[in-house]
Amino acid sequence: MNAYSGRIAVVGDRSPHVRSHGRVPGLLDRLKDRDNLDLDVYWVPTEEVDEDLKGFDGIWLVPGSPYRDEAGAIAAVRIARENGIPFLGTCAGFQHAMLEFARNVCGRPDAQNGESNPDAEDLLIVPLACSLVGHEDAVQVTPGTRAAELLGVERSLERYHCSYGLDSGRMDLLRDHGMVFSGYDDAGEPRIAELPDHPFYLATLFQPELAGDGTRPHPLIQAFARAAGGK
Repeated sequence: MNAYSGRIAVVGDRSPHVRSHGRVPGLLDRLKDRDNLDLDVYWVPTEEVDEDLKGFDGIWLVPGSPYRDEAGAIAAVRIARENGIPFLGTCAGFQHAMLEFARNVCGRPDAQNGESNPDAEDLLIVPLACSLVGHEDAVQVTPGTRAAELLGVERSLERYHCSYGLDSGRMDLLRDHGMVFSGYDDAGEPRIAELPDHPFYLATLFQPELAGDGTRPHPLIQAFARAAGGK
């Protein structure tokens, strides 16, 4: 049986100090045997993002905020969104996916990240009420969404490593332009976002790459890889 192939751009500033960066290649590699996916993985630093990213079959914006080049991270999301390229954004990838959408779709070019620009007037990404660095927390999944279909549960325990998230008071701005929030914590704060009209677009504030012991890909990673492989 022929393997399904694809080229995945892992966008982020690779570092041995970021635990998820060590997990990502191994998880994608395990899908070769598990799902018959022969994936070529390329790390793309944020300062090297350009329009050549259009040639990839999948784009994963991985954690590691603040990125060395915020504009490059946001450009990676835009390229995936505008060109129908399967996209996964985790942790900082979620934050910057929300920034990209606010700036380029919702007409808020000055929307900013409070981690890198805390004094900005239009803060879309703000400090969490309680830091989730090194924590696990429950996510309630909205029935009928892509996230619910892929996870197969209404409630999931997920692992985080972040202190910033989307200002929940700005969700309607993004919703009005097509963003769907399909997972929330128990206080109603957004944890998963998706674009239903896109071939595959998911962003999670949690880090699915940190689930378990790293030997079994999280369902969202598996689904992203299958979409990138054309399966």
